[in-house]
Amino acid sequence: MTRWLAEYAWLPEQPEPTPDVLIETAAGRITGVTPLTTEGRPTTGVEVLADAVRLPGLTLPGLANAHSHAFHRALRGRTHGGRGDFWTWRDRMYEVAARLDPESYLALARAGYAEMALAGITCVGEFHYLHHGPDGTPYADPNAMGAALVEAAAHAGIRLTLLDACYLTASVAGEPLAGPQRRFGDGDALRWAKRAAAFDPTDAHVRVGAAIHSVRAVPADQLATVADAARERGVPLHLHLSEQPAENDACRAAHGCTPTRLLADRGVLDQHTTAVHATHPTSSDVALLGESRTGVCLCPTTERDLADGIGPARRLANAGSPLSLGSDSHAVVDLFEEARAVELDERLRTRQRGHFTVGELVTAATSAGHAALGWGDAGRLAVGDRADLVTVRLDSPRTAGVPAAGAFFAATAGDVHQVVVDGEVVVQDGRHRSVDVPTELATSIGEVTGAHG
Repeated sequence: MTRWLAEYAWLPEQPEPTPDVLIETAAGRITGVTPLTTEGRPTTGVEVLADAVRLPGLTLPGLANAHSHAFHRALRGRTHGGRGDFWTWRDRMYEVAARLDPESYLALARAGYAEMALAGITCVGEFHYLHHGPDGTPYADPNAMGAALVEAAAHAGIRLTLLDACYLTASVAGEPLAGPQRRFGDGDALRWAKRAAAFDPTDAHVRVGAAIHSVRAVPADQLATVADAARERGVPLHLHLSEQPAENDACRAAHGCTPTRLLADRGVLDQHTTAVHATHPTSSDVALLGESRTGVCLCPTTERDLADGIGPARRLANAGSPLSLGSDSHAVVDLFEEARAVELDERLRTRQRGHFTVGELVTAATSAGHAALGWGDAGRLAVGDRADLVTVRLDSPRTAGVPAAGAFFAATAGDVHQVVVDGEVVVQDGRHRSVDVPTELATSIGEVTGAHG
């Protein structure tokens, strides 16, 4: 058993952090959570704390990054100059996608996932469609690229939900995959399902889920095949939804309805499905998502970086869609920033403040994200949950003088100084214990892009 004494801890159902909390862990689980003060008075003797590991600052549950494309990390700082939109950015992304193989993908993802660990992320949902060789020919192991991601997460010390994505066409109209897109495809949904089902890693840190890339990439008559395969396996299903207005327009032209309506009519939406982005839904779309209890993963730093727009986060939550968060393209890896942006973008859109409580934002960054990835036993500092502890400094230039309750709005990923995943210390004193993150990022990105430094 390990005993941890948190200066402040964010406990479930509490509106603000609780001071002086003893957290006991064993075999990767939380076995005890005991506040040591009541109304400012000690409730237990100091002697019981002699063997406790002190956690100065604010301790949160592990953060969940519910939407990641690991190879996009190589694009950071390389796509920001000049004008353009999502579609021009996508051309640059395809250039990187064309260069990766299992070995280089392992190196890049290992460094990228370790960067996430430094940011307090204890679990990542990898939206994975980089399946085959550059010309579309499968590797000898058809799931070699997925296996590289599983190994990368193990090295980084975080859990992984590999969301194996079905990606079959280049447009809603059914244009065939071409160029770098060829390596994404399996031919049809049945062949996708067969390949995806064959990948069944036994590692404790990984689960395999499913994904529909988008209504652009999976024909309408094959959407149900993917959804049914996910349900038969009892795994989460994720999909990109209404990320750009052009997607909505193309769907209306081809099918006479919005992407959300198409997915609803094909039986895709339910409480085990998570729609990523949902930036441009109609009012009817919002109602469909909420009524079906479909989750929505917001990725505000990517949505603003790509000029996609601001989604209706408050309306989606009010309709009944649980909100989670993702770093998507990794323009920024900072779940504190993603959470703040949910509130701050609503302020920009409405010119009013106070749309989300801090507690709601913490939930989106922790338990809701883990649930969306199939880890319902994580994301809370509660007995029986996984022993994930993320401790944030309260004495940094950003957090000094800030009350613990306000730290979630003040802190950045750089203020995380200790991370425990399943009871194991992964980050200590702000440094990853097994990965030299800056060096490995620079090396792996240099190999992929051909540029160093």
